[in-house]
Amino acid sequence: MLERLRAVEWDGDWDAAFARVMSRRLLMREYLRRAGLWAQAYSAESAWPFFDVVEYVDPAFSLPPRLAAQLQQYLGTFTGLSAVKRTCTGAVRLAEYRALHADALPALPDLYEPLLLFYERGGAFLQDNTCFLDLTGVLMRPGTLQGHAAGPALSSLDHAVLDAVDAAGRITYYAAAAGDRQGRLLRRRVVRTVTYDEEFGRNGPSWQPTGEALPTSPDRAAELGLASLDEMEAANLIAAALAGVRASSHHPSPPPRRFR
Repeated sequence: MLERLRAVEWDGDWDAAFARVMSRRLLMREYLRRAGLWAQAYSAESAWPFFDVVEYVDPAFSLPPRLAAQLQQYLGTFTGLSAVKRTCTGAVRLAEYRALHADALPALPDLYEPLLLFYERGGAFLQDNTCFLDLTGVLMRPGTLQGHAAGPALSSLDHAVLDAVDAAGRITYYAAAAGDRQGRLLRRRVVRTVTYDEEFGRNGPSWQPTGEALPTSPDRAAELGLASLDEMEAANLIAAALAGVRASSHHPSPPPRRFR
């Protein structure tokens, strides 16, 4: 885990981080959700969202002296970024604790994995004086522990899924009407004044032009039998589509339904 953190480019290319802002926002949302679950499990609500959970799992636990010294030496290269330091410490300590006492941990999703992927896809985040999170290219309200803990999960942390949500522009996702999330996944991207209407998986596991205009508003979408999707719902549909492609690439697909 420490070696993985050492490989992160904390001060990497800004353009590269900006190009991954969509996936980084999803990963931060998933981390906040998981952090809420862990905080509730160990009565650590006051420490949420960026904390070392092992302090609550086992307050007496300590890293082996050599590893503790290596971690402190590494963290000494950081300036500021207290929340990043706490989560890096937590990730190393939880990995060591799991290696020694896996049976003592609850059946909860890995706490730090979404945040580690966030770091690997563009470096650190910042918190301003109003508690907004600056994810390099977008500001995000952290929200509440209860709201995130009860929110939808990101079903896959696969790099292919994360790459598929990253794109330039203002994005609106659409799918089949409410109650049916197994149909076509569509998105409208607006880059400055240029509009791109795209469908995922039309000709393989990627985004392709729809060849037809998508709705210009949620009201118009309902008229066409479509529903607007949250980015988390869209990412989960992408994950399901990619899983289906991997399971079998030989099942014929029905012809796409055209809009009227």
